[in-house]
Amino acid sequence: MAKVTVVGSGFVGSTTAQRIVEDDLADVCLIDIVEGKPQGLALDLMQSGPVRGYSSRIVGTNDPKDTYGSDLVIMTAGMPRKPGMDRSDLLDVNGKIINTVADYVREGSPNAVVVVVTNPLDTMTYLMRAGTGFPDSRVIGMAGVLDAARFRAFIAMEVDVSLDCVDAMVLGGHGDSMVPLPRYCTVSGVSIDQLMSQEQIDKLVDRTRHGGAEIVNFLKTGSAYYAPSASVVEMAHSILRDQRRLLPCAAYLTGQYGLDDIFMGVPCILGSGGVEKVVQLDLSEDESKQLHASADAIRGDLGTLREKGLLK
Repeated sequence: MAKVTVVGSGFVGSTTAQRIVEDDLADVCLIDIVEGKPQGLALDLMQSGPVRGYSSRIVGTNDPKDTYGSDLVIMTAGMPRKPGMDRSDLLDVNGKIINTVADYVREGSPNAVVVVVTNPLDTMTYLMRAGTGFPDSRVIGMAGVLDAARFRAFIAMEVDVSLDCVDAMVLGGHGDSMVPLPRYCTVSGVSIDQLMSQEQIDKLVDRTRHGGAEIVNFLKTGSAYYAPSASVVEMAHSILRDQRRLLPCAAYLTGQYGLDDIFMGVPCILGSGGVEKVVQLDLSEDESKQLHASADAIRGDLGTLREKGLLK
């Protein structure tokens, strides 16, 4: 069975580990710097196996050497947002965590695919690639799957249809500058502009852009974890089982969409090698302008990382 390391045993990390073992997708190594926490969570999940009927094994650890030989590393560790905070406010503290993890992933799991969930997502994914030195295709950010899931949920709620019959596409950075694409959104193949007014669509686009903040404001002392963990596990399925699913992910761009040397959300085909292909959509002039504005925001964060000496 494949081995997946989940870095961070907070709500996102522990829920991700739970979903992976319950799907019998892989054996899991759950690592955290807090002594006892990953060990306790792993033991609890092992004891759930006989009841839930899965055979995947999970171990908890504080030792990076236990992660060695991973096929997939899912990076969730980092400080979550608090009310009033922007994802970019987390640059300094989470950047240092990324660099530490990149060192032991590079040393002990040189053939792994890495999926980054830590915010600010696009910037941290860039930093992980720089730290590991891995090929572009094997470092990916989990962004668009989550953003599209939120957009899909809002559409289903607005039209009052089943959640699973809605498809949506969201490009750009994982933040307020993201670019939801209503004209690529359908309900069982029917364009959403046939089912709701432009005013309704605009409201859903805005709500999607601030979907994470909406949850943070409700929770006060935490951030979302059910939808983020479900999203990253969907990516894990496509990678570990070589499903070659078309999913929006933060991928490294080398000229696609007129952008270069940047990670941001675009449609990708995910397989055993990570990003097998970046799919280039036909964008309108306005959509392209929004995408490039999103890229400018990400480049601003990268500049801040360089000023702090976290990115060379």
